[in-house]
Amino acid sequence: MLPYSMDIQNAPDAELPEAPDKPGTIRIILADSQAIYRVGIRKIFALEDDIRVVAQVDSLEGLRAAIERYPTDVVLLEGNLLAGTANVIPDLLRLAPDVKLIVQAVASEEDHTVELYRRGVRGIISRSISPDLLVRCVRRIAAGETWIDNQSVNWVIQAYRAQAAALVSPRNQPRLSPKEMAIITCITQGKRNKEIAFQLGTTEQVIKNYLRKIYDKLGVSDRLELALYCLHNKIIRGDGDEEMMVQKVMGQ
Repeated sequence: MLPYSMDIQNAPDAELPEAPDKPGTIRIILADSQAIYRVGIRKIFALEDDIRVVAQVDSLEGLRAAIERYPTDVVLLEGNLLAGTANVIPDLLRLAPDVKLIVQAVASEEDHTVELYRRGVRGIISRSISPDLLVRCVRRIAAGETWIDNQSVNWVIQAYRAQAAALVSPRNQPRLSPKEMAIITCITQGKRNKEIAFQLGTTEQVIKNYLRKIYDKLGVSDRLELALYCLHNKIIRGDGDEEMMVQKVMGQ
């Protein structure tokens, strides 16, 4: 049976039928201003037993309504819908912290690409991506990975390296406790909060609290910036392979 989807651009109150998903089903929202494109993408996903389109929208307002209404794992978002906006990605993630965002862009631009990853996007793909590669991307991101090509990795490294170099001088680095150092080491190994908590014999909430303190101490804002800052300033030992570390921290 084909996956069911609802286009809520003109019917935000329409309800989906009660039908439990199979274990492992990836629930996805298509957010695209072009109806013909949504139809084409839906047909691609309809051939996959583990992907179900739960809603289709043509605007950011519709997307906000959809992610609040329908349990969703992944949002496939047209990049043009983000034009002229600044805080859409963080706002969407506040509404649904577990939703993973994929942006489809016509062309890749360095500053825009870095900013999207910085704000929490899990993947950036071309509008001309092949169906097979699109399905693979959705599955990997749904599994917790980040979809990033080599060019984007280099852009991210350069941006974070420049920011890290402009932060705290090594002479004035604040002291880090042994537990904070242990957490930083785990971060550079690509471990998630749950894994770090298990390794250190504590809870995820405690790890989150420590990370906030570490960010404040070092003047960084996220895991990747933290890892590159610590590698750059030799706070941790590393083999110098920034690209490999970026891939680990971003979930590759």
